[in-house]
Amino acid sequence: GGTPLPAPSHPDPSVSCSEGVFKCPEDQLPLEYAKIYPDPELEAQVLSLAIRCIHSEEGCRWSGLIKHLQAHLGTCGFNVIPCPNRCSAKLSRRDLPEHLQHGCPKRRVKCEFCASDFTGEAFEGHQGTCPQESVYCENKCGARMMRRLLSQHTLAECPKRTQPCTYCAKEFVFDTIQNHQYQCPRYPVPCPNQCGTPSIAREDIPTHLKESCNTAMLLCPFKDAGCKHRCPKLAMGRHLEESTKAHLGMVCALVSRQRQEILELRRDMEELSVSSDGTLIWKISDYARKLQEAKARSNYEFFSPPFYTHKYGYKLQVSAFLNGNGSGESSHLSVYIRVLPGDYDNLLEWPFSYRVTFSLLDQSDPSLSKPQHITETFHPDPNWKNFQKPGASRSSLDESTLGFGYPKFISHEDIRKRNYVRDNAIFIKASVEIPQKILA
Repeated sequence: GGTPLPAPSHPDPSVSCSEGVFKCPEDQLPLEYAKIYPDPELEAQVLSLAIRCIHSEEGCRWSGLIKHLQAHLGTCGFNVIPCPNRCSAKLSRRDLPEHLQHGCPKRRVKCEFCASDFTGEAFEGHQGTCPQESVYCENKCGARMMRRLLSQHTLAECPKRTQPCTYCAKEFVFDTIQNHQYQCPRYPVPCPNQCGTPSIAREDIPTHLKESCNTAMLLCPFKDAGCKHRCPKLAMGRHLEESTKAHLGMVCALVSRQRQEILELRRDMEELSVSSDGTLIWKISDYARKLQEAKARSNYEFFSPPFYTHKYGYKLQVSAFLNGNGSGESSHLSVYIRVLPGDYDNLLEWPFSYRVTFSLLDQSDPSLSKPQHITETFHPDPNWKNFQKPGASRSSLDESTLGFGYPKFISHEDIRKRNYVRDNAIFIKASVEIPQKILA
């Protein structure tokens, strides 16, 4: 099989071996181990060949004879070797010093503060917690001390520690809490009037002076009625006893003023609710009872709510005698219209002269039969006193307000023929036609 080579320190895997029999790597024929012999000359020739380091691609610049390679690898900085501390790391020889000093978890390290000895792994946990290490206060007060003293300093000594105010419970930096007491709303202070009340929270002083302090000046409880008396709280009882009659007079005057205001407000409310489109639909409820009342009282008149012919127009009112009036008494329903004093009378033409239509509305179902309203229309008599401009003193009971209308509007017999009365109620409609020039 050619010139024999020295036996390799690591057999070539292509050379199979079984029970001392080798195969030639060239022709694969079996070789007996006993017939294999070294060739010193060839070995010396091979070992004298020049080569570069096996780590040349990684940066090693060494080159030399093969026989010197092994000695070089023993010092080559790029050769990978295991950590001598047996930490399982494998790294190049040139990285070993850094690893042994800083990275090896099994290196031995002594803490510079407490002098305790640690493995590198344990030292990483010890760093930042060493009780002997000198540290600055976390509150930035400028103090520096061993870590083991930091807790006590933070709780009881640091001027920058936070602390709740004893009175209002808000948190403050310790060196500012003394100034806070001059503004604290709950800080106890004496009554400025020296009334003898125990300490009062600063924010409660105004209420105390107004409501509780015996020396505070109070207005009389009847101030709204007009009493202007002012005295200390202790003297108020005596004032009330001495001024009972005067206070009663003030209250009576106040009640009178309020009654007038209520009447005016009620009148304003009525004005706001008055219709102002020239049409009134007046529902008279509880008809049966009111008819009996009219029969029992001669000429008993019911009045509708007032209404305006138009915005800023004439103010009118309808009245009804359920048991009749004049020629219709006891037999008919009588309806009339009258002019009331209105807010805009000075702007209007007089006498009132516009056509008025009365209707008694048929409440029959329109889907069953066509409603048959009772309707009458008239033009006002310009000489009728009530159609003249109302005087300021006219009232609804004044004879001059006698309405104009129909004493025999509908008979009691006819009012029962259809649904003019339904659910014990009737509807009377009044409408006024206003010329366009007045509406404009």
